[in-house]
Amino acid sequence: MERGMMTVRRKLAIATWSAPREGNIYGKLTLDATEALAYIDRTRETSGERITLTHFVGKVVAEGLKIVLSLNGRIRLGRYVPHDQVGLAFLVALPESADLAKAKLSRVDEMSVADIARELRKKAESLRGGKDPEFEKSKGLLRALPTWMLRPIVWFSGFLTGSLGVELKALGLEAFPFGSAIVTSIGMMGVDEGFAPPTPFARVPLYVVVGAVREQPAVVDGKIAIRPQITLCATIDHRFVDGLQVAKLVGKVRELFADPWSLNSP
Repeated sequence: MERGMMTVRRKLAIATWSAPREGNIYGKLTLDATEALAYIDRTRETSGERITLTHFVGKVVAEGLKIVLSLNGRIRLGRYVPHDQVGLAFLVALPESADLAKAKLSRVDEMSVADIARELRKKAESLRGGKDPEFEKSKGLLRALPTWMLRPIVWFSGFLTGSLGVELKALGLEAFPFGSAIVTSIGMMGVDEGFAPPTPFARVPLYVVVGAVREQPAVVDGKIAIRPQITLCATIDHRFVDGLQVAKLVGKVRELFADPWSLNSP
């Protein structure tokens, strides 16, 4: 970002965050990516889609939310309310404007990894080409309003859409715009690991950051071997889960990284 440039993303960040006071769980998980990479290569060949580890992780997260049901919901007026399907938001970089946009997919647990890659490609092309009407409407509003006015407006619109499930088409806002979790990648920038800060207006309990794949020594069958490894970092709202539920989520992630081929089973 150029010096002094106030992008929509930066303006929104200033209007959103204050000093941290929420209770969050931060954790990272380093995994052997050998089988996952082989699965991705095979799925690329059979589907023709440019599948990445971010697409695979999205599918894994969706499967995890089927196990840890308390993460697949929102808090409305002090009460937990479950979602009726698994929705995920993926962050899309808009290189020319230095902004970020979100691409939300619904019923991700019912999609294949190739389906996820295909739908995200379409949404990213639409966003980068300025052809996404909802994003263009919301971007115009954000640019027009001064920062001091954005804080209450962003909070209220997040409450309406993310908590109550109200759709505001005139402002380019959809119901539950971020689903149950946000997935983003820093690996494409060569960064190994990092944590996403909770975004209050998104009103999701889970943020997953995908790091870069690195060849590192690992213990395999009692011997040292060089294996491709990846680190996933998660920020989790402690109001939704405790250690037991987090352990179940981690177990599912480990299971699918060890045997991604099980995703093809009915």
